[in-house]
Amino acid sequence: MIGLGTIINTVAVILGGMLGILLKNGVKKRFEKILMQANGLAVIFIGISGALKYMLVVGDNSISTRGTMLMIFSLVIGSLIGEWINIEEKMEVIGEKLKSAVKIKNDNRFVDGFVTTSLIICIGAMAIVGPMQDGLTGDSSMLVAKSLLDFVIVAILTATYGIGAAFSAIPIFVYQGSITLIAALFGSVISDVLISELSFVGSTLVFCVGVNLVREKTFRVANMLPALFVPIIVELWRLIG
Repeated sequence: MIGLGTIINTVAVILGGMLGILLKNGVKKRFEKILMQANGLAVIFIGISGALKYMLVVGDNSISTRGTMLMIFSLVIGSLIGEWINIEEKMEVIGEKLKSAVKIKNDNRFVDGFVTTSLIICIGAMAIVGPMQDGLTGDSSMLVAKSLLDFVIVAILTATYGIGAAFSAIPIFVYQGSITLIAALFGSVISDVLISELSFVGSTLVFCVGVNLVREKTFRVANMLPALFVPIIVELWRLIG
């Protein structure tokens, strides 16, 4: 069934949020920072491994790299566009509206939890390749595996940030569901090269999210999200050429 993977992933995020709410009452303040740092370190290495998987090309007697220019152009152009649009501010506005809708006025970390958790689970290789596989072939196995990871991540972040992290279930459903739908409708023009390049750029953004968890918002990652559109533009240029 096409779309089943995103449904499973969304349910896993909700359940992870529920577990995190239960754990929050049992987590002392002094443990919150170390939990954030540990989770950030894990996310950093997930991002690095995803990026290096694309960049490193192992030959018979040598190791070379690729994709450097794609990474530079994607991040620079995407960041300029994102900063101009100010995507991060818009995500924070959405977070504030959700906070008002559920009538939680005294939770100062609601918006941070919503934005940070949404970025972690919505960008990266699995969040791109998984929905594409689901849309192209109906194979939801990668999203099922991602669901287990997201369950743990959301549980930890909800225990740290509060209920705002659990509301990342909304963007994950919209984001991955949209990718699945696009893949199902336009699968014939989506190449393996494009999928690899999207995963590569996504992994660099995952690294930035991990640094933010450790260093407390070093990068404005939401404003860097348009970097994901640069590989699509490059692929369209290839097709036209």
